[in-house]
Amino acid sequence: MQRMQLEFVDRVAVLKFDHPEVMNAVGGQMLRDFGAAIAEIKARGTDVRCLLLTGNGRAFCAGANLQDDDKNKGSNEAGASLRHGYHPLMFELRGLEMPMVTAVNGVAAGVGMSFAMMGDIVCASQEAYFLQAFARIGLIPDGGATYLLPRLVGWGRAMELSLLAERLPAATAQEWGLVNRVFADTEALAAGSMELAQRLANGPRSLALIRKAYWHSWGNRYEQQLELEAQLQNEAGRSSDFREGVSAFLQKRDAAFKGE
Repeated sequence: MQRMQLEFVDRVAVLKFDHPEVMNAVGGQMLRDFGAAIAEIKARGTDVRCLLLTGNGRAFCAGANLQDDDKNKGSNEAGASLRHGYHPLMFELRGLEMPMVTAVNGVAAGVGMSFAMMGDIVCASQEAYFLQAFARIGLIPDGGATYLLPRLVGWGRAMELSLLAERLPAATAQEWGLVNRVFADTEALAAGSMELAQRLANGPRSLALIRKAYWHSWGNRYEQQLELEAQLQNEAGRSSDFREGVSAFLQKRDAAFKGE
């Protein structure tokens, strides 16, 4: 991989945007590497039970690389690059059968902010900030931002961030519900987000089902969601992790979950 860095730490897949010279802005090669990394993570099955996404260098991801060679020699239709490049990747991230933590170590702008919002738990360093930069160059938010952002911070704040294209500091993002935890600096962020990821990676199979239930809740009617809960509870109840959890509770010991 040229533009993404993937390593496995115990049961955690640590995936990093890796083009610090351009603040980890996304180009065609990075998209291809990102997709290949997700495929490798999925191929490992239950050996990998949490994804931690962050960036190398001073940025998380500064959005799309407007000077990328792939963009310059490809279609002039901006929508085409979304449909064929970004959308399949977003669907892959949404469909992951494991919790996902994002650790925003610097700027998360444009589609980089969309990637950050994909985290089930979003962490950020104190100096990090978020930016819906699209209006500055005459575009609209993409990467699912118009879906995720109003659901996380509310309609009014989402419109303000998108229309005015102003920076949202990490501390304010936490107050607004976009970020779960803010750490003092990037070193504390790296340690804290890894601790959270390892905690999730050692959890039961039901964590993946919880993630699935909440993603579906945004599009389901109430009765549909109740039925989905029943179906997923059946699946969780048949898991060996459920049996282990009950045994551990009765024996007053810590459960040793296997993600199965």
